Amino acid sequence: MYKLVIMESPTKAKTVDSFLGKDYKVIGCTGHVRDLPKSTLSVDVNNGFKPKYINIHGKSDIIAQLRKEAKGVQSVILATDPDREGEAIAWHLATVLGLDPDAACRVTFNEITKTEVLTQIAKPRPIDMNLVNSQQARRVLDRIVGYKLSPFLWKTVRSGLSAGRVQSVTTRLIVEREKEIEAFVPREYWTIEAELRAARKKINAKFHGDINGKIELENEAQAMQVVDACTDKEFTVTDVNTSVKSKSPAAPFSTSTLLQEASKRLGFQSKKIMRIAQELYEGINLGSNGYHGIITYMRTDSLRISDEAAREAEKYITSKFGKEYYPAKRRIFKSDESAQDAHEAIRPANVTLAPDDIKPHLTSEQYKLYKLIWDRFMASQMKNAEIETISADIRCGDYVFKSSENTVLFKGYLLVYDDADDAGAMSKLSSIKSGDVLNAEAITPKQNFTDAPPRYTEGSLIKVLKEKGIGRPSTYATTITTIISRNYVELDKKLFRATPLGVATVELMKKNFSQIVDYKFTANMETSLDKIADGDDTYEQVLTDFYGDFDTTLEEAQKHLKENKVKIPDEESDIICDKCGRKMVIKTGRYGKFAACPGYPECKNTKPLTGGKTTTDKPKAEPEKTDMVCEKCGAPLVIRDSRYGKFYACTAFPKCRYTKAIREDIGVPCPKCGAKLILGHGKRNTVFYGCSNYPECDFSSWNRPLDKTCPKCGSMLELNERKNEVVCSNKECDYKEENE
Repeated sequence: MYKLVIMESPTKAKTVDSFLGKDYKVIGCTGHVRDLPKSTLSVDVNNGFKPKYINIHGKSDIIAQLRKEAKGVQSVILATDPDREGEAIAWHLATVLGLDPDAACRVTFNEITKTEVLTQIAKPRPIDMNLVNSQQARRVLDRIVGYKLSPFLWKTVRSGLSAGRVQSVTTRLIVEREKEIEAFVPREYWTIEAELRAARKKINAKFHGDINGKIELENEAQAMQVVDACTDKEFTVTDVNTSVKSKSPAAPFSTSTLLQEASKRLGFQSKKIMRIAQELYEGINLGSNGYHGIITYMRTDSLRISDEAAREAEKYITSKFGKEYYPAKRRIFKSDESAQDAHEAIRPANVTLAPDDIKPHLTSEQYKLYKLIWDRFMASQMKNAEIETISADIRCGDYVFKSSENTVLFKGYLLVYDDADDAGAMSKLSSIKSGDVLNAEAITPKQNFTDAPPRYTEGSLIKVLKEKGIGRPSTYATTITTIISRNYVELDKKLFRATPLGVATVELMKKNFSQIVDYKFTANMETSLDKIADGDDTYEQVLTDFYGDFDTTLEEAQKHLKENKVKIPDEESDIICDKCGRKMVIKTGRYGKFAACPGYPECKNTKPLTGGKTTTDKPKAEPEKTDMVCEKCGAPLVIRDSRYGKFYACTAFPKCRYTKAIREDIGVPCPKCGAKLILGHGKRNTVFYGCSNYPECDFSSWNRPLDKTCPKCGSMLELNERKNEVVCSNKECDYKEENE
């Protein structure tokens, strides 16, 4: 008789199973098995906010399998992810399997390594109901806000909209930055750079001011006054200062700093970063060494690392780089007061697995992210860098110019993680001393204008969310994905821009539900959820405190629907209506954006948009030539288009009416029978993928099958070409990723 271990991910289950041996069986449940139904509120606001859960649609087979597997085993161990969400999933699993949550049935793994798994599996504990209640409170809060506010938005803004608690505040950040940009008035200022010659070296010095202090040059006249006064004059070095500063490395990654840095350095979106990090945590096939999780849990705001990890880092650094690269005293980083310290910082699970050593076993994306995490962690345990700074004051008459440079004396942690933007090359200023006279080869004035506040990138937005206490590590990526999908904001060259819909919705929310979009209120709510997790507050009390004011505010807003009615301004395009000559506007319909004439209903002209350009008025495509010949008459075949899709047609038409459906081999075996999969064309140029062994095998899919397996459940992956997403062909598995 064996022990049954249930995890969320089939991939992680496979890794853990390889560590535990024959006394255990490890299976995956693919995430939540119960949730609130979508069709109703399912929260009894008059009876302690009791939620009514149902088994998730599509999970019945998995639940049946779990119940069957749990019968007759020695014990059931719930090993879902080590966070509030994972604790809640464990509780839901215990409910559907009839397990006692107070029994020792729960274990968590901070890293998926053999040592960690064997250590934790030996000491199961009861389910932590404080963590479960904290997750339930978040879920119910979001359900109440979404379910109660969405109808208000339908009546006042647009049908089909939905409201979210954290998403609304995040959208407000982007909207207010957009308003700052619109209101910004550039201010002119001038800079002057002098190119000076000292012996054989060129030194660049920037204008600072005069002997009385710093001077701001506001216009060309002021700048030219300085240039004229310094032209053909001597420049004299009046002061040279040398100092050495010690530069400390950054802390190992938390979720927010990983999202910021990977966004900046690798250009990855937050959703993608978390997906790759999940893969690295759950387990990578390292060839003969088997499956291993190679990073610790990736949803954390702690900067703590274990003593064992610190000792491993010390051993690696001293043996690989030398004792001089390890500090005299172990470096310890302090987490924010708001940080949940249940997990360590994000670090390599085994520091000896250097990125380049395991590169053959990683995808390009996995390697880049793992290297970023490994380098940052190793640097955090290394000695400070020593940087020499030389600064010089250089006078020309009463005007002062300044020059400075930095030189790395000792690389320290920069050996593995170079973040020293101020580290220069060979020193030039070291060759000058006070009293030296320098010749000016050029004095160049330059007109500048102050910049508007920059639009948020994903990294800078997450930084602000973290600073304001909005959301938690597990919610950042989901929040950003949601506000994009709801068309409240859009990404333009990796910069967030508020849409007219987002602006109008935020203004409406500020007017009627100021608490919901208030930064401090949202941050305080996160603190309240933390208190539930710590046992310092209760689920019912937190929800009661929120709901009273919210319900009153909503009731008042419902009385003024007519005054709150909002018209979303249309986005004007450069497309001219070919029927009436007006400039067309961009509208959004159920199938996406399209150009429409603003003269509706007098003019009902519309045009589809593709990449911002209209797709109308295209000449009829010429038939595509092929090397094939007609089986009936021997004439060449061409590929033609019709309303029902592409097909082969005989060029001898109408004498010969031979046609043949296009069946293109896509080079992927059928997951059902192993025969070739082919691409076919259906009605209105739609394409589908089917088995060449039809009708013996009935496999078909609208998504393009890929010769890859799902990292979660092992089924075939497919490309949803309309959404540009890679999804699992197993409808019970929720795995998906952005297609590159």
